[in-house]
Amino acid sequence: MADEDRQHKLIETMRREKEDEAATIRPQALDDFIGQSALKDKLTIFMKASQQRGEPLDHTLFYGPPGLGKTTLAGIIAKEMKGTLRMTTGPALERAGDLAAILSNIQPNDVLFIDEIHRMSPNIEEILYPAMEDFSLSIIVGKGPLARSIRLALPRFTLIGATTRLGLLTSPLRARFGIVEQLHLYSPEELTAIVKRGAGVLGADITDEAAQEVGLRSRGTPRVALRLLRRVRDVASVKNAAVIERDLARYALDMLGVDPQGLDEGDRKFLRALIELFDGGPVGLSTLAAALNEDGQTIEDIYEPYLIQKGLLERTPRGRRATRNTWDYLGVPVPQHFIQMQDSQQSLFTNDEDERQ
Repeated sequence: MADEDRQHKLIETMRREKEDEAATIRPQALDDFIGQSALKDKLTIFMKASQQRGEPLDHTLFYGPPGLGKTTLAGIIAKEMKGTLRMTTGPALERAGDLAAILSNIQPNDVLFIDEIHRMSPNIEEILYPAMEDFSLSIIVGKGPLARSIRLALPRFTLIGATTRLGLLTSPLRARFGIVEQLHLYSPEELTAIVKRGAGVLGADITDEAAQEVGLRSRGTPRVALRLLRRVRDVASVKNAAVIERDLARYALDMLGVDPQGLDEGDRKFLRALIELFDGGPVGLSTLAAALNEDGQTIEDIYEPYLIQKGLLERTPRGRRATRNTWDYLGVPVPQHFIQMQDSQQSLFTNDEDERQ
C-alpha cells in the first residue's frame, strides 16, 4: 500500500511539473510576448484606457490559425486587468446550465475565455447575448405553468472568444465583440526569438544558429516551434550534448520528417495525392479528404493555409489545384498539359487586360 502511495505521489508530482512547465513557457506579460506587434500596441492602448475608466476591457474576439497565441493573450489580458482567467470551449458548453454555472461564479474584471467559440450551440448563444450586453443572466425556474424567469445581475467582465474560422460565427454574436483582431503567422526572426526564450525556460542551452534552424521549420507557428524544440532537446539529452548546435538541430528535425521549408510527411502526402491521383487538380475538398482519409476541416485548418502561403497550392472556384512549385518541390517534371493550361489562362488574362485598356 505504501508503494502504491509513493507511486501515486510520484505520478502526481510529474503531472504538476509538466503543468508548471507549460504554464511558465507561456509569456506572462504583454512585454514578454514576441510577435504580433501591431496587435500588442492596440491591446496596450485599449487596456490602459479601460483601466483609466475603471472598466473591464471590451469583449474581444481573436481569430486566426491554431497555435498563434490566442490563449496566451487571454491569460495576459486577465493578469493585466487584475482578474482571473476562466477557460472553457464551445463544444464543452452543451447545456444552458453549463454556461450559467460559469457566469454565476464570475468576479469583477474576470476574463471568460471560450476557445472554438464558433462551435457553440444556438441556445448557448442566446444566454450569452444578455450577459455580454447587459451583464445579466436569465434563468428559468420551474417547469410548465409554474415556470418563471429570474434575471440575475453579473459583475462586469470581459469575454474573449477564439476561433480558427471567423466565417462560422453568427452575425449577432460577432457584432457583440467590441474588439475583433486577427493573429498572423510569425516571421522566422520572431520564431527564433521564441525558441531562444523557450529554451531558457526549459533549461536547454541552444545556439543562435540552432534556434534559427528550429524557427525556420516551424510553419510560422509558435506552438510548432516549441513542440519541435522539446523534441530537439530530447535528442540532445540522449546524445549527451551540453549545447544544442545547428548540426544536432538539423539531425533531430530531419529525423522528425520536418524539411527546411517546414513541411512534414502529412504535407507531402497531401501534395503527392494532388498530383498523382488528380493530375494537379482542380479537385474538390470532399474528394481530396476522402483520398487522404482526413477530415475536410482538418485539411482546411491545418494543411492548406501554410501550403498556400508557400505557393504550393491554389484555391480556385473549381477546387484545389497544384502550382508549378508543387512539382518542383516533389522533384517531379511539370506535365505538358499543366504548362499548356497555365499558358492558355495567362493568354486569356492578357487579352482581357488589353481590352480594358
